[in-house]
Amino acid sequence: MKNLKSVISFYCFIHIDKNFLNELKNTLLNYEKEGLTGLIIIAEEGINGTICGEDSITKKTIKLIKNYFNNEDLNEKLSFSKNKVFKKLKIKIKSEIVTMGISNLNLSKRGTYVNAFEWNKLLNDKNTLVIDTRNDYEVSLGGFNNSINPKTRNFREFPNWVDKNIDKYLNGKQVDNIAMFCTGGIRCEKATSLLKKKGFKNVYHLKGGILKYLEMIPSKDNLYEGECYVFDERVALNKQLKKGSYTICHACGMPLSIEDKAKKEFIEGVQCHLCISKFSDEDRKRFAERQKQIDKQKTQSKSNLKNTFKK
Repeated sequence: MKNLKSVISFYCFIHIDKNFLNELKNTLLNYEKEGLTGLIIIAEEGINGTICGEDSITKKTIKLIKNYFNNEDLNEKLSFSKNKVFKKLKIKIKSEIVTMGISNLNLSKRGTYVNAFEWNKLLNDKNTLVIDTRNDYEVSLGGFNNSINPKTRNFREFPNWVDKNIDKYLNGKQVDNIAMFCTGGIRCEKATSLLKKKGFKNVYHLKGGILKYLEMIPSKDNLYEGECYVFDERVALNKQLKKGSYTICHACGMPLSIEDKAKKEFIEGVQCHLCISKFSDEDRKRFAERQKQIDKQKTQSKSNLKNTFKK
């Protein structure tokens, strides 16, 4: 799309030799000179990231990664933004590309992919248990009706939730399938490997996650409700994959709705109703000073813009 930045989220579970990780990182970092921004995580188990930039450089980056991995499926999800959604390019080497904390998990033994068009059938099947593998604050923005929210604070808590809770959802019920979803497909895919390891059958996951679903399914058939949290400066996307209505609390990092910002507890850059008791007075003083500097820079930028037009 003309004058818009391309945003591509992707991931692939594939073995990468640990001696090759730094070489891959340095190769990708070279693309920052060509305007690429984003966050990419690489580990011995694969690659996971979101990149943003002109269409030419994002496509070039994806092509490079595919060449490195012999054209493996990168589960790409495409959206667009008026502005860059990352300030710069960061590439991190970690032990996992999405942290679950379970060792010796066989990621080749995963559940069955379900594409966006097949997903609605599973959702409408009363004998399917649907589980949202995202974190609680993400689920609060939107999801699929009747899906289970494990209310986890991070993905590392998901295995413990499975051990303590999944049997109660299955007990005494006619369940033919377990279907899981997440933002881009990576967490629900890893979650299916965990369930397969524990002996569960008929385990499915939404290929490409919510983002691919919103990209592929027309409005009249779209069963997703609300907005979808994303890990970049857009905060959330609506069903048309455009920037949604949520912003971020710059004190605690939680997403805030328009209604949240209207609450008496909210002070821009200092606190919201979710973190009012989490920080000390000294912390809030620092936050207030930081916000003062941000506001000053915004005012200066507007002034410079006006002077430019006057000339």
